[in-house]
Amino acid sequence: MPTGPALPFGPAARPLHPVSPPVSAPASPPSSPAVPASVPASVPESGVAPVPAGGAGGDLVADPLRAAAAATVAPAPAPNPALERIIRGPSGVGTAGLFFTPRQAPPAVPPVVPPTPMPTPMPELPAPPPAAEGRPIPGLYHHPVPEPDPARVAEVSRRIKRWAVDEVEAYPPEWEDQFDGFSVGRYMVACHPDAPTVDHLMIATRLMVAENVVDDCYCEDHGGSPVGLGGRLLLAHTALDPVHTTAEYEPAWAQSLLSDAPRRSYRSAMEYFTQAATPSQADRYRHDMARLHMGYLAEAAWAETKYVPEVSEYLAMRQFNNFRPCPTITDTVGGYELPADLHALPAMQRVIALAGNATTISNDLYSYTKELESPGLHLNLPVVIAAREGLSDKEAYLKAVEVHNDLMHAFEAAAAELAVSCPDPRVVRFLRGVAVWVDGNHYWHRTNTYRYSLPDFW
Repeated sequence: MPTGPALPFGPAARPLHPVSPPVSAPASPPSSPAVPASVPASVPESGVAPVPAGGAGGDLVADPLRAAAAATVAPAPAPNPALERIIRGPSGVGTAGLFFTPRQAPPAVPPVVPPTPMPTPMPELPAPPPAAEGRPIPGLYHHPVPEPDPARVAEVSRRIKRWAVDEVEAYPPEWEDQFDGFSVGRYMVACHPDAPTVDHLMIATRLMVAENVVDDCYCEDHGGSPVGLGGRLLLAHTALDPVHTTAEYEPAWAQSLLSDAPRRSYRSAMEYFTQAATPSQADRYRHDMARLHMGYLAEAAWAETKYVPEVSEYLAMRQFNNFRPCPTITDTVGGYELPADLHALPAMQRVIALAGNATTISNDLYSYTKELESPGLHLNLPVVIAAREGLSDKEAYLKAVEVHNDLMHAFEAAAAELAVSCPDPRVVRFLRGVAVWVDGNHYWHRTNTYRYSLPDFW
């Protein structure tokens, strides 16, 4: 019952920008770990045509999805100033501190330099690292991102492995290749390019690994089972939301947090998180994790009774069993706070829900072939559509792509509306962080060829 990208020993998982004119994304990785002055606009990667504008309509992607060849380029959608503002970030008096690097001044006119008769040869610079492999799902609406900073990726990868092995014993030696194949360092650097330091990146990385350990060990491949899942999840949740009990029984509870890899991972990751987060941010995360665990339990109940839900029921479950806890910590990882009252706005809650829903369906699509190879019936959106609507596997998969695209357009429209109705710089910055996370999440799925491969439907 994956919600996020599953470590091959952990759980599974699953892209914001209102429709705007395409702008080419940088082709080379950033030269430093600092956050870029802007996030790439909505440009499909090479070979993928943009989805026509028009909102959450069922006809948005029917033609490009059902064509056997690559889709042709659609007319450029009308500019959306609200979306462009989200992508660009806040501006105006008093907002300079919201960026971690000064915005670049207009280029100065270069001085006139007399020609040098005998120029000194410059040493040849090393070639930039090659772009990550993998191809996007044809017709899937998404936005490309720059390659994550390789120095940060290497450092995060080194630190997270040391934490997983030495601090929490998250996995045995025989799972090492699966841990490495998960590429969590590249994943988190792509999703949080505005993190001011590697320490901030590690906050998100530990939580991601811990969530995956819980999913795989309690729910999925490595000893997971729907039988008795509720008790296991509740006790693991107390590592995030501590038990307040009597002096007689508290020691036994505290000792239980060290009893298995999921609880050790949750306890340690949450401890690091609360050192950096405000009380409000920590409580937000606990609430989102309770949502996630409730989604796990719904899927487990269906597995026990061998029930294939209606498509609407499946999508409701996926709003809980999904990525939501990951993008909603973007402010903590970015070193600032979206205040609780702004986070609680109904319009903000809709944006967050749509972001989580779209990324989770993206995961369903990229992990489709992987899940078909696992034992038993593994629910994902294409499987449920095929079963409930009587479609072929290919037709169901392509319809699931349409559902994803409709969710993405709804997400972008809701974010643009909120940026206009509540132009608080903190709101705009948070929306931008969620959008970047959505794009980074798609990048990771597309490029993780160790874990994912596409079905032969095109």
